[in-house]
Amino acid sequence: MKLNKLQLRNYRNYQNLGLDFPHHLTIFLGENAQGKTNLLESIYVLAMTRSHRTNSEQELIGWDEEFAQIKGRISKGTSELELELLLTKKGRKSKINHIEQKRLSSYIGQLNVILFAPEDLSIVKGSPQMRRRFIDMELGQISPVYLYNLTQYQKVLKQRNTYLKQLSEKKQTDEIYLDVLTEQLVDFGGKVVLDRLHFIDRLEYWSNTLHTRITNQRERLVIDYLSSFSFEKRDLSLIQEVFMQELQKSRRREIFRGTTIVGPHRDDLRFLVNDQNVQTYGSQGQQRTTALSIKLAEIDLIKEETGEYPVLLLDDVMSELDDNRQIHLLEAIEGKVQTFLTTTTLDHVKGKMTVDPDIFYVHQGQIERKKAE
Repeated sequence: MKLNKLQLRNYRNYQNLGLDFPHHLTIFLGENAQGKTNLLESIYVLAMTRSHRTNSEQELIGWDEEFAQIKGRISKGTSELELELLLTKKGRKSKINHIEQKRLSSYIGQLNVILFAPEDLSIVKGSPQMRRRFIDMELGQISPVYLYNLTQYQKVLKQRNTYLKQLSEKKQTDEIYLDVLTEQLVDFGGKVVLDRLHFIDRLEYWSNTLHTRITNQRERLVIDYLSSFSFEKRDLSLIQEVFMQELQKSRRREIFRGTTIVGPHRDDLRFLVNDQNVQTYGSQGQQRTTALSIKLAEIDLIKEETGEYPVLLLDDVMSELDDNRQIHLLEAIEGKVQTFLTTTTLDHVKGKMTVDPDIFYVHQGQIERKKAE
C-alpha cells in the first residue's frame, strides 16, 4: 500500500497544497510549530476520518474558511484509488473514486496507517482509555465488522447511560426499556470483546518477536486483555451470557450511579516483561521498548490481515528514542513500508538507512522539496 499523492485545501495552515510521493521514505524537516505534524495528521485523517490530536473537526478547518478538503491517490496491489474527505461545520463526507460512502465501515480500511508519535510511548503508562482507543483505532482499520459492532455498542451504551441517569433521577420508573437496551448492549459488546481477544493474540505474537530481538533475547513480552467481567472460554455465547449476568447483578448500582459500570468500555491491557508488570515495575527503558515493539508489531499484523503493508507515520519520534531503538525502528521499516517522518534534524537518519528519502523543508506552512545530501 502506498500514498502517491496528497492534496489539501483549507486544512489547518495549508490553504492549497499538492504533493507527490514517488519514494518509500519522505521526511518533513523543519523547526517546531511550522506545520510538519499537520501534514502527518492530514494523512491520518484521510485514512481514519478523524484526528488523533483533537475531537473537534472545526480545528482542522482553516481560519475563516467554511470547509477543509483532503484528497489522496493510493496504490493497493495493482489498482489505484482516489480517496476524498470533506470536513464542514455540519459534518464530514467521504468518497472513494468520487462515490460518496454512507457507512464509515465501507471507507475506513481503504488506506491503512500506523501513527507513532511521542505520546504513543506512554501507551504503556497511560490511561486505560488510551489503550482502549489504541485497540479500537487499529482493529477498526482491518475489520469492518468490528468497527460496525463497536459503533453500535457505543450508540447503545450512550442510550443506556441516558436512561440510567433518568432512572436515577426518578424521571423514569419503567425498567422494560432498560431490559431492551441491555440485550442490545450484550449482543454487540460480546462480539467486541471476542474480536479484541483475537486481535491481542496476534499483536502479542508480533510484539514479542520484535521485543525479543530489540532486547537481544533477554526479555519476553506478554499482553493480557483485562475484561471487566470474567469468563472461562472464548465462546461468544458464553461471553454474552456472563456479560448479561454481570449487568443484572450491577443493575441497582448502575441505576444509583446513572451509568453502565460493566462492559468493554471499561476494559484494559496489561503488559508483562519476563512475567513482571512493566506498567508498574518496569524501567522507563523497558516501557519505551514495549511501546516500540507494540507499534512496530502493527506493521506485520496489518500485512497478515490485509495482504498489504500499511503506511507508517512517525511524528518526531526519533528524538525520543536512543540509538539502539532508532536502528531497530529503521530496520523494521526499511524497504517494505512507505514511511512519512517529521524531524527537526536529519542526524537521526543519516547513515542509518540505505534508501534515498524525499526531503521537504517546512517553514511557516510553506514547503520546499530538497534533494538528500
